[in-house]
Amino acid sequence: MRFAFYNSDLDSVPKLSVDGTVPNSVHFSHWQGNETPAEVKADTSTEIALNLVASPRRSELTKGIELVTNNHFDTDGILSVWTVLHGPPALDLHDQLIAAAEAGDFSEFTTEAAVRVSLTIQGSNQVSPEDESGSPLARKLAGEQVDDARAYELVLPEVEHLLTHVNDYEPLWRAAWKRIAIALDSFAGGTSSVTEFPDVKLSLITLAPDIFSAAGFNPTRHAAPYTAISHHAHGQLYLIATPLAQGWTYRIDYPYYSWAETQVRPRVARRNLTPLLTDLNELESNRAGTNCTGWKADSGEMTSAVKFLDGQGRLGASTLAPDEVAARVCLALSATEATAAGTQHR
Repeated sequence: MRFAFYNSDLDSVPKLSVDGTVPNSVHFSHWQGNETPAEVKADTSTEIALNLVASPRRSELTKGIELVTNNHFDTDGILSVWTVLHGPPALDLHDQLIAAAEAGDFSEFTTEAAVRVSLTIQGSNQVSPEDESGSPLARKLAGEQVDDARAYELVLPEVEHLLTHVNDYEPLWRAAWKRIAIALDSFAGGTSSVTEFPDVKLSLITLAPDIFSAAGFNPTRHAAPYTAISHHAHGQLYLIATPLAQGWTYRIDYPYYSWAETQVRPRVARRNLTPLLTDLNELESNRAGTNCTGWKADSGEMTSAVKFLDGQGRLGASTLAPDEVAARVCLALSATEATAAGTQHR
């Protein structure tokens, strides 16, 4: 088998679309809308690829096609491509491959090594605006920033050594891992916390400010520590609060696996949060007396739902306390579920 990064010149050529979904292809993907054969479906594309190479029907499933493609570069993408190219010997690294793919696509923490592998391949999702984008490993090997197609050329030959000797790549993952470790330690020490509201499947995550300040971060400018949150929160909606001198920053997210088509992890329906936004903005206005900031729907990220924004579109400081916001979210979710149940019984 051979790999070619997707471009429109391949549209007329039969191919295996691994992770991404592209025209005129057999899918082995967890992206929404995929047509992956049911017998190999799994939560990550890497596990789908492992199911494929382990299948006694591998030749039938691939229809004899030798060309493998993907339309983007990330941890799950390159590990699933590598698995299909490598074939049955990839099964020797089954658990390491899946754990690293979950770290990359779902921000999940299974082992330190798996998270470090993903950080080396695709970088951190808890980034600073000053951080360089793209693959740290590809950038190191090339000596410069590279595009996704070149990143595949550079990183594919490194995958097995990376999975088995991740400490050899420490300069590439050390700084990002430190930020994750600070966040994990804050939950272990109780300065960050999760309160679950199981009746409405809501997790209230209250982050310690030192997650950001100790690493030189600012919660209004930098991403939330998704890996630590995923490790501790169990709801189907995350209300994430971080204290500021003037109040609290807030964002509401769906679980980080929810953008994908999953088989084991529960499917998470997007909620109608418009009544909640109206309620919170009315409450905020009464408390703050200003309309310069507000609760806004946000779909700019794959799992984001709501943010409290300032006049420049950045996370702002709300006057509302986390327990007050959580109570309003719970009421809104309960009302939504009651309306849905009533509709089903008509």
